[in-house]
Amino acid sequence: MKKKKFLLSMIFVVVMSMILAACGSSTKEEEETTTGTSGGEKAEEKPKFISILTGGTGGTYYPLGGSFAKIIKDATGIEANAETSGASAENMNTLKNGDGEIAFTQTDIAAYAVDGKLMFKEKVGNIKAIATLYPETIQIVTTKKSGIKSIADLKGKKVSVGAPGSGTAANAEQILEVHGLSFKDIQKQDLSFDESTQGIQDGTIDAAFVTAGTPTGAVESLSATEDVVIVPIAQDKIDALIKKYPYYIKDEVPPGTYGLSSVVSTVAVQAMLVARSDLSEQVVYDITKAIFENLDKVTHAKGKLIKVENALNGVGIDVHPGAKKYFDEKGVKAQ
Repeated sequence: MKKKKFLLSMIFVVVMSMILAACGSSTKEEEETTTGTSGGEKAEEKPKFISILTGGTGGTYYPLGGSFAKIIKDATGIEANAETSGASAENMNTLKNGDGEIAFTQTDIAAYAVDGKLMFKEKVGNIKAIATLYPETIQIVTTKKSGIKSIADLKGKKVSVGAPGSGTAANAEQILEVHGLSFKDIQKQDLSFDESTQGIQDGTIDAAFVTAGTPTGAVESLSATEDVVIVPIAQDKIDALIKKYPYYIKDEVPPGTYGLSSVVSTVAVQAMLVARSDLSEQVVYDITKAIFENLDKVTHAKGKLIKVENALNGVGIDVHPGAKKYFDEKGVKAQ
């Protein structure tokens, strides 16, 4: 009987030891999945999917966003998708509502969003910059047959100022302003880039403001059937615009673009990429690194203008800690 009790006691001890060992192993595994490699620091959860908010299909944001999405997926394993949208201002409000993770915008619109100015009735407090990308050229598009040669000629004409919620409308309003005009002086149309160029081709509108990297797909398509004219901005008006709104820079549309025979003087803001501020430092670091170390995989012509050394120039809002970490490693500072 004693022998039987002894055996039962030994079995009980062995079973309890196995249970305790399993619990210890499970606890260790749980600790390993919730801690980083630097001594107990919690690792941030990597999202399975992110949305990249872009613009209309006829602009530059959408194809660039497609390239970025593929790069991010290949480099980080995060499923990413480029989403069409009304562009800059709409994208800021979408991020504010939590319906997206990363977005393209103009530097001026991001600043308006953070400050709660102009088209933003409330501050957008949950966005941080990843990087500036390339100049966003303001192109005032028309055709030779329209007879429009100057901004003054837009008076009384049907002019598209961009999709509702886009940053293009603010650019159009400010450019008209330095020329002594306002939206009341034109027959304002709120159309996307594709709708604008289609309207010009159909004769339902006379001209359109297009703020996008050149060449812009929608304008290229128009140039296939029409003699495209980009209305120039005179130097004194450029100076006045930059003095009042310092986020503009002088720019030009080079000859050969859209079949143009000579350079056209204009202005630009900068395209930038922003992220929701609640994305973890590690995730944004990985995304920033993936993009800037795989720029050779960007198929759009604007990819050649995106350079790591210029990535903090003119950001205008706070940089996300994850992006800052990457640029610090590269020795990149705002100039």
